[in-house]
Amino acid sequence: MKLFFTTLLSFLSLLVTGQQKTVKSVKAVFDSTAVPELYNKIPIGLYITYTNGEVRTTTGFLHGNYNWNRIKVVPNTGTFQNGYLLLDRKSLVSQNYTIQLTITSTDIPQSMTADIVLPKLDSIRFHHYADSLKRGFHFYLNVEGIFSSGKIFPLDTSAVSFEVSDGKLLGQDLLINNNETSIQAVNATATYKNDEHLKALTTIPVKKLNE
Repeated sequence: MKLFFTTLLSFLSLLVTGQQKTVKSVKAVFDSTAVPELYNKIPIGLYITYTNGEVRTTTGFLHGNYNWNRIKVVPNTGTFQNGYLLLDRKSLVSQNYTIQLTITSTDIPQSMTADIVLPKLDSIRFHHYADSLKRGFHFYLNVEGIFSSGKIFPLDTSAVSFEVSDGKLLGQDLLINNNETSIQAVNATATYKNDEHLKALTTIPVKKLNE
């Protein structure tokens, strides 16, 4: 009888072990509506696929039932906090806008990795609101970023720095004083702070005094 129960317990133990779910893969996605082109706090979600075909998703952005407190996520750049990636823009550029997540959980004792590829800033350009500047009036240096997502967004001084050949820079405004009568045009350069290879150049005519 003792041998029978020992054999039965061994069989049940093997049966339970065989029924335990094993994670096959993990896929990471980000919320594109959070404007990752500009903002540094991005909601993410995980699709956790098991060998039996079941797929579970994380709470938050994906509205799943797999709680983030069961998961440890370590990104290779930036930081992670309860379903959000906190981006380091300069480091993101050096990583070609790809973040690798190392993931462990109660279901994933051996860590797995998943990549997230964020929209890349391909180029910047000036997009002036007027075709020339007038002495004594502020001229706004409007700069746009063109992203790999196909979206175009204005960039401010938190993202770009400016240099001008003449006049005075007041934040993102260019000012030519009334007494600077010899200036006929101003050359301006905008440089993306996180990647100095991305620049935009423009020449802005100055209105003549009798115009």
